[in-house]
Amino acid sequence: MKALITGATGLIGRNIIDKLKTRGDEIVVISRSAQKAKSKLPMVNEYIEWNYDNSVDISSRIKNVDAVIHLAGENVMARRWNEEHKKRVLDSRIKSTDALVNQIAKMDKKPEVFICASASGYYGSSETETFVEDSNPGNDFLAEVSKQWENSAAEVEKFGVRRVSIRTGIVLSKEDGALAKMLTPFKLFVGGPLGSGRQWFPWIHIDDLVNLFIFPLENKNLTGPVNGVAPGIVKMKDFAKTLGKVINRPALFPVPGFILKLVLGEGAKAVLEGADIKPKRTQEAGFRFSHPELKNALEDLLRKN
Repeated sequence: MKALITGATGLIGRNIIDKLKTRGDEIVVISRSAQKAKSKLPMVNEYIEWNYDNSVDISSRIKNVDAVIHLAGENVMARRWNEEHKKRVLDSRIKSTDALVNQIAKMDKKPEVFICASASGYYGSSETETFVEDSNPGNDFLAEVSKQWENSAAEVEKFGVRRVSIRTGIVLSKEDGALAKMLTPFKLFVGGPLGSGRQWFPWIHIDDLVNLFIFPLENKNLTGPVNGVAPGIVKMKDFAKTLGKVINRPALFPVPGFILKLVLGEGAKAVLEGADIKPKRTQEAGFRFSHPELKNALEDLLRKN
């Protein structure tokens, strides 16, 4: 299979490429900097330099791909939220998706499937409600971004291309992300939950997420949104407690909400609030989680050599 990937140098992209290469697939990467992508991903077959902001036509260069995996997007938590950052978060997802769909529209031989990242933030936040793929979207900023992102991706269906949107939760990995950032204070014996600890923490092991992005390549009946979160969802206080047990550290020092608000501004809401999200369609489609429960997932990640 020949797969085209955007956002390939990020945590999820790098791991997907590793998995696809072990399968023997051919990989084409689209990047703003082909040289940077080549230095980070030397195993890729082809590099295409392209910026969604320009009008360069690359449809002839991608005409023979079987699948597109679209991961590109500004890191939501890379900096304190302000209107400029929020605009970059939105534009990097919507404009890049629109531009990519426009390229696919020009192709004589179109890919069989367009797998697009989305986010579990689609549902907004709630301490009491449970959400599945058919639930309504929330009404905060991340929910609006996710909703627009999926609407943009769904445009590809007009050209006969199957579309799958993966609403990704908090990815657990030692390489990067929430877990990697939380490990340092825990190792220094000052770890604990973020905020009140009562908020839901929709997580997923990096290996399961990679397998979920590859799942639609072989399961041709899968279409539409699926939740990229583990079945064994926990609340933040339980996540911190389990992490502490796995690495033999206490979880006694919560990070006050006002500290997070000082650092992240409005973005603190995404950390201090959560939602109880179930992977209903994901499992009904036949996907099997290797790490459905938190303790096992953390042990696998943190006790490996």
